[in-house]
Amino acid sequence: MARKYIHELIGWPAFTWDAKTLAPLLSGVRLRQGLLLGKMRGYGFTSRWTATLNVLTEETIKSSAIEGVVLDPENVRSSLARRLKLDVGGFKTHKDRNVDGVVEMMLDATQKFSKPLTKERLFGWHADLFPGVRTTRDKFRVGAWRDDSQGPMQVVSGPVGRHKVHYEAPEADRVESEMGNFLAWFDGNEQQDPLLKAAIAHLWFVTIHPFEDGNGRIGRAIAEMCLARSDGSAQRFYSMSSQILEERKDYYEVLEKTQAGSLDITKWLTWFLGCLDRAIEQSNQITSSALEKELFWKSLKQKKVSLNDRQTKVLNKLFSGFEGKLTREKWMKITKASSRTALRDIEELIAIGVIEQEEAGGRSTSYRLNRIVEDQARET
Repeated sequence: MARKYIHELIGWPAFTWDAKTLAPLLSGVRLRQGLLLGKMRGYGFTSRWTATLNVLTEETIKSSAIEGVVLDPENVRSSLARRLKLDVGGFKTHKDRNVDGVVEMMLDATQKFSKPLTKERLFGWHADLFPGVRTTRDKFRVGAWRDDSQGPMQVVSGPVGRHKVHYEAPEADRVESEMGNFLAWFDGNEQQDPLLKAAIAHLWFVTIHPFEDGNGRIGRAIAEMCLARSDGSAQRFYSMSSQILEERKDYYEVLEKTQAGSLDITKWLTWFLGCLDRAIEQSNQITSSALEKELFWKSLKQKKVSLNDRQTKVLNKLFSGFEGKLTREKWMKITKASSRTALRDIEELIAIGVIEQEEAGGRSTSYRLNRIVEDQARET
């Protein structure tokens, strides 16, 4: 017996759910969402945009990572900062067309969240994800709905010949009408709870799977657009994709079960709201790191401390989740400096109290941000 998918059911896409089950979850998420937004409004304009930059950097990197696409964090942050016209001194990275394209899509979704979502806008996002590909190509269509010329659109895993089909999307000749229904609902149902709408929109879009590739990333951008509408702000203070990446196995499992289940999507909505709730809880770490970094640079500026590009680059890395301990050898590798230059840079920062020696031991000597400087920055 052939497997039946949700889009083949009579009544599709009239989703249903148990409102009583979801009510306490929605209340809890809304409470934490409100507390976070209230807390962030207490910070200054610059601080809020610094936090937004950090969150959008995380969201862009992690959404791609879910699909196995690795983006350079510094390039993503630099590209975002340029487009948001934010000063993030010390980041001098080369332009990357692939990074710039993903960033363009993310900013269009979150900064222009109130504008209607149209077919043309989605085509633009898809083209942004694949900037090196022409509008059409033999095996890949960019900025256009899929045509299934290479066979049915399936989500599979495993080696060729022994692969497992997790899901099969609607036939290509249904995509135009399916997306027409989706887009009409997306901007036409003002009464729907915006958090539920984010969850439904993501499920509905990836179930149609309208493009040859990039559906997951675009689907999460659509969810971010809904969440920005829910917040009523282009400033972002939590990253859903960061949490999805942490729970990727559960994400794919509940998605697969829902797409092969009934039109009652209570379990999917329950998982999505729970993941969103945990994302908001985790946001304190992301936003606090961004604000701490901003205040740190502000304190140095007030003291009229001048640093060279190498010193600025390493300090930025220390604030961005530096792996392991900072040693002279790592400094040399990061800045491509000689041993003597690296030592001079380090000694200058120690002399002005920016970093301190963590432990002695010859070549194993390591350094960290001066805790006193960090504390002063928080108080600034």
